[in-house]
Amino acid sequence: MHFKPFTLTNDTLEAQKAQLLQLLEENEKKIEALLKLEQKTYASFVTPYQIYSEEVGYLFTPISHLNYVCNTPETEHVYNELLPPLTEYSTRLSQNEDIYKAFKEIEAAEGETLDNAQKKVLKDTIQSFELSGVGLPEAQKKRLAEINLKLSELTTAYAQNLLRATEAYELIVEDFEAVKALPESDLAAAETEIEGKKAWRFTLQQPSFIAFMTYSPDRQLKERLYRAYTTRAPENETLITEILALRDEEAKILGFANYAQLSLETKMAREPEEVISFLETLAKKAKPQAKRELEALQAFASENGFEGDLEAWDIAYWSEKLKIATLDVADEAYKPYFEKEQTVAGLFDFLHALLGITFEKVDTPVWHESVDVFDLSYNGKKQARLYVDLENRKGKRGGAWMNDWVTHHRNLEGEIVLPIAFIVGNFAPATENSPSLLRPDDVVTLFHEMGHALHHMLSAVEEPFVSGINGVEWDAVEFPSQFLENFAYETKVLQRFAKHYRSGEALPAGMIEKLKNAKNFQSAMGMLRQLEFALFDMKIHLGLHDATEVQKILDAVRDEVSVMKPPAYNRFQWSFGHIFAGGYSAGYYSYKWAEVLSADAFFHFVDQGIFSDNVAGAYLEEVLQKGGSREAMESFVAFRGAEPDVDALLRLSDIEA
Repeated sequence: MHFKPFTLTNDTLEAQKAQLLQLLEENEKKIEALLKLEQKTYASFVTPYQIYSEEVGYLFTPISHLNYVCNTPETEHVYNELLPPLTEYSTRLSQNEDIYKAFKEIEAAEGETLDNAQKKVLKDTIQSFELSGVGLPEAQKKRLAEINLKLSELTTAYAQNLLRATEAYELIVEDFEAVKALPESDLAAAETEIEGKKAWRFTLQQPSFIAFMTYSPDRQLKERLYRAYTTRAPENETLITEILALRDEEAKILGFANYAQLSLETKMAREPEEVISFLETLAKKAKPQAKRELEALQAFASENGFEGDLEAWDIAYWSEKLKIATLDVADEAYKPYFEKEQTVAGLFDFLHALLGITFEKVDTPVWHESVDVFDLSYNGKKQARLYVDLENRKGKRGGAWMNDWVTHHRNLEGEIVLPIAFIVGNFAPATENSPSLLRPDDVVTLFHEMGHALHHMLSAVEEPFVSGINGVEWDAVEFPSQFLENFAYETKVLQRFAKHYRSGEALPAGMIEKLKNAKNFQSAMGMLRQLEFALFDMKIHLGLHDATEVQKILDAVRDEVSVMKPPAYNRFQWSFGHIFAGGYSAGYYSYKWAEVLSADAFFHFVDQGIFSDNVAGAYLEEVLQKGGSREAMESFVAFRGAEPDVDALLRLSDIEA
């Protein structure tokens, strides 16, 4: 088996754009030919239809990926130029009644003879057509097409506004007293020169922002940086109003009461009220402990010379000091044990012990010199390829994610095509004096994204529409990623790779124990923060709201859930890219929903001693290899033998039920 290399560069962007536009034209002609077939079967119609879609992704994914990881005016221009034709193409197909009828006829004629994956392809695709308004009058279909195109433009503009605002701001600090407590690596990364004098430059990029907020004692400067961070991209306010209005209109055209209801149509959760009840129940259970955590933080700060009430920009600084004082855990003490390449190798070693998979580094073209590429094998056979891009740099979108490029499937020639995935992070970059060193939280993030990648790469499904993460309900897609991240602080796992990058000394057992104890430091406050985001997301999608109402809903959710109220100027919604520029609209609750699955699965492993062939084999076979070929709950029960228990999440977070 061979993998097509990633050869796209700024110089070849225009050529790939032209190739993609030509493919869209050719695909429409091929689909027209399929519709003229007298005898439409799964093999003659559905299989090629899926392959044509896979080919579009194969050309477009590298373009969108390059725009996110090596953003330039050229990548942005080509990406933006492609959005309208791609949106129009997918809308035309999704509203084509002849294709819809063909799928319905094939389901009626062959439904009983097909395998489970093929049945799921038909079920999901037919539902997708119906949610695209396939049976609606022409005027409404036309309006839906306009909405899809406009939403694509608005969400892209939102993301680009956020990226530009994040990169545009800088805080120049000339007083060494304000930065002297920062870790050496963060100081080195921030160092600059102003009029011949040494100074330090801080930005709104995650590594820089977190470092300053966590370690600088200068409250005034921290408040300035916090204000800049929480008021980024004010131009997104008008976009939010437009996006919400269009989503509400789309839902009503399709016969739903609101966008939240439309969003849940393809998820495990069935009703908005069910989701809100789930989130509010968790909030009620977590809030008393969160109050105690904040009171302990306030008391500690006061005992150590802080005057007055803690504000939002004080939390990271005093939390770090409290964590060190009570748990003796400082990120900086751990970073030398988590050198990037050694940590990646250690993760691979753990996965070999857990699941029997192996990774081999390969030499192939990459988009940046810091990217590494590995081939994954299972049972001695090559299974997938993985690109790993973990270091922060200019022009790279913040955060971390997994991107699926090629899906495991059988092509039209009958050959198996192996999957390719990208893992992207924004960890501290290597410098002249230091390699890239990860914080403990970064290690958790790496494990998380690898969980997504395994879900994609270990698929054994041959139908592209339900292979890997395709076809998996949105509120279950985080299950494998959260499951894997739970192992990041386990003693048996850390002993495999956590070694000092200079001395080779293993991470001491005492430090591992402290890290495990610190895992749930302020866990209730952390849970409430996620619940606040999820409730806000669900509630703004329950009806039609302008920017003023959005703010009122956010304020009301904070009154109900939060223990630390942010300042009135905080405009978190302007940078909530997950729901306004990503796929999590009326779906942010999925993180917590999937955490219940992942916590239950994790304890199933832990209670068997982690490395259990029977448990690992069931997880690999029933969850990872099945992908989206059946309902997520069916896969979970097949693996676990029972439905998930919500108390497992409270146990994992060390919150008293």
